[in-house]
Parts: sequence; C-alpha cells; structure tokens
Amino acid sequence: MTAAPAAHLEFTVRALSGPDELPLFQRLSYVLDHELEDDLATGRRRPEWMWVALRGERVLARLSWWTTTGGDRPLALDFFDVDDELPPAERSEAGLRLLETATAAVVPAGAPRPEYGRFIPPDWREDPAARAVVETRTAVLEATGARQLVERLRLEWRPGTAVPAPGGRLDFRAVAGRDDLLALMTPVMEGTLDVHARADLASGLTAREAAEKHYDEELAGYTSPRAWWRIAQLPGGGEPVGFVIPARNNYNAIIAYIGVLPGHRGKGYIDEILAEGTRILAAEDVPRIRAATDLANVPMAKAFERAGYVNFERALNFVWD
Repeated sequence: MTAAPAAHLEFTVRALSGPDELPLFQRLSYVLDHELEDDLATGRRRPEWMWVALRGERVLARLSWWTTTGGDRPLALDFFDVDDELPPAERSEAGLRLLETATAAVVPAGAPRPEYGRFIPPDWREDPAARAVVETRTAVLEATGARQLVERLRLEWRPGTAVPAPGGRLDFRAVAGRDDLLALMTPVMEGTLDVHARADLASGLTAREAAEKHYDEELAGYTSPRAWWRIAQLPGGGEPVGFVIPARNNYNAIIAYIGVLPGHRGKGYIDEILAEGTRILAAEDVPRIRAATDLANVPMAKAFERAGYVNFERALNFVWD
C-alpha cells in the first residue's frame, strides 16, 4: 500500500510591516535580540529585511539581514531562527520556504547572497540542544545550496585582566594612512590562515587586491580614531614587523585586525603586538574588548589565550557559491 503524501504545512511568509512589529519578530529568541531596536532606529536593519513565517499568531521561523550604519544594501544574514518545538519536517519546511521567499524578495537577482553567520555556545558539540539547533539550520541552509565556510572563535577581554607591559622588543608608531597599512597587509596575505582571506585569494584576487578589499569593506568603515592603529617595528626605527587595528564597531571595542609579516613569524612578536592593541582599548575604559579568529588558526587563538581573552562563543559562517 502506498503511503499518503505528507500534508502541506499552511503558513504565511512576509516582511514586517514596520518597526512596531518588532515584538512579533521577538517571539523567537537569539543572542542578538537586544540589538534589534537600536539597529532599526539607526538603519542597520529595515522592516523590509526582517521576515517571518506565521501560522495564525504563531511565529514558525524568522530571519533578518543587517548592514552598516548608512548602508543601502544588506551585507549579512545574521538572524535565522525556527521554532524548535515544531516537528522536524515542519521546522525544515518553514525554514526553507521562509529563506527562499525572503531572499528572492530582498536580494536582487544575480547578486551574490550575503554570508550567513550564527553565534553558538563554545561547547555546542557537547550540548545536545545546541547541537540540534545547529544541525536543523545547517540542513535548511544546505538545501538552498549554502555550505559552511568556517567556524570561528569569539573572544573577549574583560576589565581587571592583566595586560603585559611593553616588552621592549618592538617599537610602535601610528599608521600614516591607507597606503602605509596596505603595504603591510599585502605581504601578510602570504601564508595566511584566515579562511576569508584565503577565499579571496582563491577567487583570483592578488594579495594587494585582497588587502584593498579588506581595508575598503571593513577597516575604512570604522569611525573610531585612526590614531589607535599601530605598526610594530624593530627598535630604533627598524623594519616593520606587523600591525594591529584596535577599533570600535557599532557595538563593542574590538581588535579588528592583527598581523605579523612572513619574515618575522614564529618569533613571539604577536604577543607584544596584541598587548599593544589591548592596552590602547583598555585605556579607553571600555567594558570589554571583543575579537575573533578562525578555529583552525591555532597560533592566533593561543596568542589571544595568553593575553587573557576568553572564548565566550563561536560563530559558524555559511556562503552561497
């Protein structure tokens, strides 16, 4: 006897009608919920980029794209939630239909789909509930053609954590401008362990072009003082060794970028360079300093650990080729 086909799940997929529907969107939860109200007020989110799947008044799934302050297009998909109390088949159907319908409406045809990133507990593999959340969303994303690009460590330095005094092996000077920094960012691309940088290089960009992309799409957008940016060099005006970019994004003080030139790797300079960036931000009396590095970038992860940064979260990033 042939089994009857599964019933089609009836629900509505739509964008929010306005900021007043934020409470509807918040019927599901995620660690970034506390940012939503300010994001809407500053234009980092728009109601037409925030979508829900509804059955009556019940929110089955939701998603939202994000952009920088003043941005005119979505740069990242950073909310994608389903009601985990739904049966597995319904979770998958609601999530898939929401993702495909909203993407078709928001992302112009032929344009690259913005990367999706999700923050998860650092021990998510050992936590059955957290693992189930990851696996559910991963299955839906893969059904749309996405693939996991990288898993990253999210790190935090907290006030009261000791910051080493300058070790005397390096001097530091301010970055003189875009070209000054790009001259060092370009060779840092050689042998980089950063997955995003390696993907840029694999796409055909030269090291200089990949460095320019990183500078123009990320570093140039920080409104915090450029006077914080530092180049590390050997004492007495010697050759450059590396650099660190302390900054403040829309939410936190951050170590935005740090690098050691290939000829100076393996000598322990990363500790002094990271300490310099941490000192600059700690002097601003910030409540925390955030940073991130790829899970596979073990040398950088160990440097953050030695500097007193705590791995408080992880992030999974997905892309559509």
